[in-house]
Amino acid sequence: MFDTLSDRLASTFKNLRGKGRLSEADIDATAREIRIALLEADVALPVVRAFIKQVKERALGSEVSQALNPAQQVIKIVNEELIGILGGETRRLRFAKQPPTVIMLAGLQGAGKTTLAGKLGRWLKGQGHAPLLVACDLQRPNAVNQLQVVSERAGVAFYGPEPGNGVGDPVQVAKDSIEYARTKQHDVVIVDTAGRLGIDAEMMQQAADIRDAVGPDEVLFVVDAMIGQDAVNTAEAFRDGVGFDGVVLSKLDGDARGGAALSVAHVTGKQIMFASNGEKLDDFDAFHPDRMASRILGMGDMLSLIEKAEQTFSQAEAEKMAAKLAKGPKEFTLDDFLAQMEQVRKMGSISKLLGMLPGMGQMKDQINNLDEREVDRTAAVIKSMTPAERQDPTIINGSRRARIARGSGVDVSMVKNLVERFFDARKMMSKMTQGGMPGMPGMPGMPGMGGGARKKKQVKQAKGKRKSGNPMKRKADEQAAAARREAAQAGNPLGLPQADQDPKNFELPEEFKKFMG
Repeated sequence: MFDTLSDRLASTFKNLRGKGRLSEADIDATAREIRIALLEADVALPVVRAFIKQVKERALGSEVSQALNPAQQVIKIVNEELIGILGGETRRLRFAKQPPTVIMLAGLQGAGKTTLAGKLGRWLKGQGHAPLLVACDLQRPNAVNQLQVVSERAGVAFYGPEPGNGVGDPVQVAKDSIEYARTKQHDVVIVDTAGRLGIDAEMMQQAADIRDAVGPDEVLFVVDAMIGQDAVNTAEAFRDGVGFDGVVLSKLDGDARGGAALSVAHVTGKQIMFASNGEKLDDFDAFHPDRMASRILGMGDMLSLIEKAEQTFSQAEAEKMAAKLAKGPKEFTLDDFLAQMEQVRKMGSISKLLGMLPGMGQMKDQINNLDEREVDRTAAVIKSMTPAERQDPTIINGSRRARIARGSGVDVSMVKNLVERFFDARKMMSKMTQGGMPGMPGMPGMPGMGGGARKKKQVKQAKGKRKSGNPMKRKADEQAAAARREAAQAGNPLGLPQADQDPKNFELPEEFKKFMG
């Protein structure tokens, strides 16, 4: 969603790099470019004005003029101000001292409240809670049935005594759901309310009545991140008419400019608490302003990536795999490779995971064009192999490749490439296990790292010990080396005969005598 804004900001900062000192004109030009970028992203004008004012004041101050790298300091300022307009610190849910905790969802029709209720329920279940989804949208056709289906998919409980479609009292349903939750021992109640195509008095009154009936601990306003400036107007109307405690952004995976997301928290004074960025029930998480600012500036989001990995990968399995690799690369088989690949797939879309890595903003086109089905094809190839072939891929010859290709519905060349990639990946993983992560001191063969210089030096020394081109001389050298090894094993590290260890009997080898006077 923020691709256009990210590209504009990256281009602006690129012009600053390499400058040892920033003049006032440089800062004015940068501020102007940032203003244009924000306005093009559909950020509300009051937000843009406040943002640019803060950036200029700080950029013209001593923290930039006295910085060793002024360009980096400006980026740091923009990052911190972006975090500020996105809400500052992460806002967590408030839970009631005496359960159940009541969470009421409000917003316009089409904002995605019903789907989001299922996502929030699934997320809370993953946090160890027992949520209950309550159907209080009794106006929209099939809204009750939709919430029931969503709750089943999310694996959480559902409460909907009224059929909906204009039948039933939503205020009474909300009130009865609290007692039902206590009876069934649900510690969180999520109330899905009705929306309208636009703000009207009837909708506001119904939402206010439900709020007064259940006394929610949290009222979350669900806003469609794709509707632009109107999202800010709607949020203000709900804040003044019903009141809410936090904002949930839906459809963050859309291709709209996304300025509403940057504007809502600043304009309403209420923080964004959750963000939905896909169609699947797992595409939902807590909103972290610092991480979102980092993504907008193309710095990636490693913390979210690590959290996803921790939720998906078993610690015991990871330790088992590390121990396997430590024994040697041949211990890592195609079965292990397939298991690891399936674990990564559980983390979500590969393109989204790659987008969280720092610096991947420069490869947006390649990431967006990534074929997610390639993972499925790779899995099909491995599953078409026999257990023996997965254990030892070196036995896969031409006829076996043809059979595997027919079984998985791919070309023979893909089978060959997969096996070759597997061998390369196995070598790399084995090196990482033995030598530490890339970039760590002592990692061999990494240019610019602690171990790289040592490796280079060793290679240089090895080059100096070239074998002689004379067969007789080479044989004599080999015999001398063998004698030194035998002597070392016998407790004589100098490689000299035992009798010669007496200094009186010591005599220099012939090749050294020419260097003596």
